Amino acid sequence: MSIVVTGATGQLGRLVIDELQGRVPADRVAAVVRDADKAADLADRGVELRIADYSSPQTLKAAFHPGDTVLLISSNDLHGRVAQHTAVIDAAKEAGVARLAYTGVLGGPEADFLLASAHRETEELILASGVPYTFLRNGWYTENYTGQLATVLEHGAVVGSARDGRIASAARQDYAAAAAAVLAGDGHENTAYELSGDTAWSLAEYAAEVARQTGREVVYTDLPAEDFRAVLTGSGMPAEFAEIFADVDDAISRGRLAVTTGDLARLIGRPTTPFTVTVAEALKV
Repeated sequence: MSIVVTGATGQLGRLVIDELQGRVPADRVAAVVRDADKAADLADRGVELRIADYSSPQTLKAAFHPGDTVLLISSNDLHGRVAQHTAVIDAAKEAGVARLAYTGVLGGPEADFLLASAHRETEELILASGVPYTFLRNGWYTENYTGQLATVLEHGAVVGSARDGRIASAARQDYAAAAAAVLAGDGHENTAYELSGDTAWSLAEYAAEVARQTGREVVYTDLPAEDFRAVLTGSGMPAEFAEIFADVDDAISRGRLAVTTGDLARLIGRPTTPFTVTVAEALKV
């Protein structure tokens, strides 16, 4: 019986495996990957590789074994996400896994923004499968913002349409540590965790922090949703994705990503990483 991480060569998947290797022997960890070459470093560390693809259901049949504990890391394919998740859930059920953990979104069934719809549907599919579950309802990663620092500094502005809404984000490493704790621990069956940072901040506060750390002028420019969508499409983003990102900012303005439950800090046994620290780390790169 193994702890199996799907999407293991992605940004979150690699961090989860790192965290697991600090908790359990390497030979208890299996990584589901599409390309063995991209996961060669994991194999070198003693992690078992299982080659499968979310989009090829037939390959998933050998990805899971009876008694495995599986982490389904949500697909980044916004069009095929639900179909891909369905294939994983079906394969896990057929294999007789002991538990299926899933990285959803903060708010679960109450999350009412576009990006959350596939997560809500996936949770419903897992519940209908009858497989014991753990729902890891992740809030926003601070890296969603710090990953755009080059553009922010180029223009001296953080642009959005979130108004004065607040974001209880945490570092990706925090969410990975929580996933590892749930996968390697006991007592998490049929439980949902609302995971978010300890402190919520606004985009204006984020811009001010970037300015403080860089010594450069950076301001938050709040736009009407239509104008924000136009900025995104003008930068080359497809219209459908611009609609989703603008809708996220609307959700932020309504407080949907400001929830601070404390679940994340309790699972990882320490305070979550302040956004100021993640900004500092990103500026070093």
